[in-house]
Formats: sequence, structure tokens, C-alpha cells
Amino acid sequence: MRIILLMDPLIPVPPLHYGGIERVIHDIACRYVAMGHDVTLIAGPGSRSPGRLVTYGEAGASSGKVDFKLLWRLGRILREEIPRHDVLHNFGRLAFQFPMAWSRIRKVQTYMRYIAPGNIWTLNAVGVRNLTYTAVSDAIVRTGQPGGGNWRTVYNCAPLEQFDFREQVDADAPLVFLGRLERCKGAHTAIRVAELTGRLLVIAGNISTLPEEIKYFEDELRPRIDGLRIKYIGVVDNEEKNRLLGGAAAMLLPVEWYEPFPVVLPEAFACGTPILAFPGGGVPEGIRPGVTGFLSLTAEEMAKDVARIGALSRAACRQEAEARYSDQVIAEAYLSIYAEQG
Repeated sequence: MRIILLMDPLIPVPPLHYGGIERVIHDIACRYVAMGHDVTLIAGPGSRSPGRLVTYGEAGASSGKVDFKLLWRLGRILREEIPRHDVLHNFGRLAFQFPMAWSRIRKVQTYMRYIAPGNIWTLNAVGVRNLTYTAVSDAIVRTGQPGGGNWRTVYNCAPLEQFDFREQVDADAPLVFLGRLERCKGAHTAIRVAELTGRLLVIAGNISTLPEEIKYFEDELRPRIDGLRIKYIGVVDNEEKNRLLGGAAAMLLPVEWYEPFPVVLPEAFACGTPILAFPGGGVPEGIRPGVTGFLSLTAEEMAKDVARIGALSRAACRQEAEARYSDQVIAEAYLSIYAEQG
């Protein structure tokens, strides 16, 4: 198949550090090419593609707004590319579908965030053709379904060859928190769990540039990071992430928001690392309690679950990654959707 993968220009594909959906796009693009498909990636400056690459827009724009100039430029690109392709798969803004709404090309719109169904309704109302909506969890699908349309769930993936399975870790292996250091991600709760259990916690992730989140880091996280029991190692690349997750007793995911489906979940499982989490959004869909992790509601409950990590199966975590979240599995899921529209 001849496939266009489209993404907002704000973060390069793939990202060096932060960027979940940008990472997934690159992973499935590489898998498509390995399977013999032709891929054209349309993304922001600094992006890389295993196939063709078309860049547009500006990277790092703080507002993230989509203006007429950007839409005009993208529309021109799409009008040039559409005749040469079979599928337009947009991981970016829904507005990017409007220039091609009436085109006969097969279209997929993927969401990795809470959806405003009114926007979906508007696109459907103008008579968009050959479009399937997907989201990265059943929880996110439910937020979009009131807007109408055909919906499917396709989870996020992890390329298994980038992550080494660790069947066993040291008895004193650390707990790990990996993610943006914003309140909704729950790093403060992870620290509390470490304090309650006396376990080493290693925190990795980027500090938000939003003023309120900088204040959160400075007031609630930094004073508790002592470099001994609570360590912050900054952002990590893929190789560092592999070592960090593989050497952890468990990853803590105490989210305080409607988490769509974090990319770190399949990445942790690929290393054989179980997950202790709060049940926000799509997170419960990825965890088999008592097998690959535990779900809890408070720091105190999660601390009790830390004592039960030994009952979890690192082999089952890896098997889950292989069966449900590998880049091969997810690429095939999207290809099946493309074929259904033919």
C-alpha cells in the first residue's frame, strides 16, 4: 500500500525525548517499510522517515495553534500527495482532514487525547468520505463516539527489538517514574510511595515549560529529591530508557487525569517490568491485576502493592507486550482498517 502518515509539526518525528504519538508514528512507519509498503511521512522540521519525508510548519511553537497559513500550506501538500497514495492516516489535528474531506482516498483519524465530540460531529456533518476514527484506548473512543462516525480502538506500541527483556532484577531494584513532570502525571505520589516503602525511586522525564508546572516541580518535587533515596536523572533517550525500565522492580503510574494510554506502558512491559497504577482513563485496559501489575486509588494502597511486586510475572509482562503492543501487532491492526475501507 501507499500510505501517508501525517502529524502536527510541533515535535519532530521521532522525538529524541518527549513525544509519545510522534514515537508511535515513527515505529509503525518503520514497520510498514519493513513489510514492503510505501510510506510518506508529512511532519515538522527535524523529522526522519524510513520512506519519503515532506516537512512543513515550524517545530517548537509554544502556542500549538493551527492557523490559516499552516492549513493552506498543508492543503497544498496534500493535494499534491493524495493522487499518489491509497491511504491518508492523520495523527494530528482533525482540522487537517477538512481539505481532503470529500476526497475518495481512504482516511484514518487517530486520537491520543480526550476528544471534543462536537468537532467530530462538524466533520461528519459536512459529508466526509471514507473516514475511520481510531483512538488509543476504549476510554478515549467513548469520548469521541457521541460525535458519530465509525470508531476503532488501536493501542500504542513498543518496538520489541529496542527493549531487552529482564526476567529477573536485583532484590533492591529501584522503583521508576517515567513521564512529564506535571501534576496530572503524579510524580509527587510516586515520591510518597517511595517514602512510605523506603524504596529507591528513580524519576526520569522532562520538566514542563508551563509556569504552573514549573512551580509544581520547584515547590513539591525538587525539595523531596535528595539524590539518595529519591533521584531525578532528567530526560532519557531510547537506550537510557531501556536500561532504566529493564532494571526496575516496577514502574509507578499514579496518574491524576484521564490518561489516554501511555506509551511507557508497552515499553515497560517489553522490558518485563510490571506497573503499579491509578485507574485513570485507559490505563486499566493495559493492566492485568495480579499478573502484570496492580491498580490502586491512593499512595498508601500503592505502597502496599509495592510489597506484592514479587507476586507479579515479568514473563507475563513481556508476553503481553508481544501479543498486544508490539509494533508489528499495531501496524497490522492499522493495515486491517485501511483494507476494510478499500
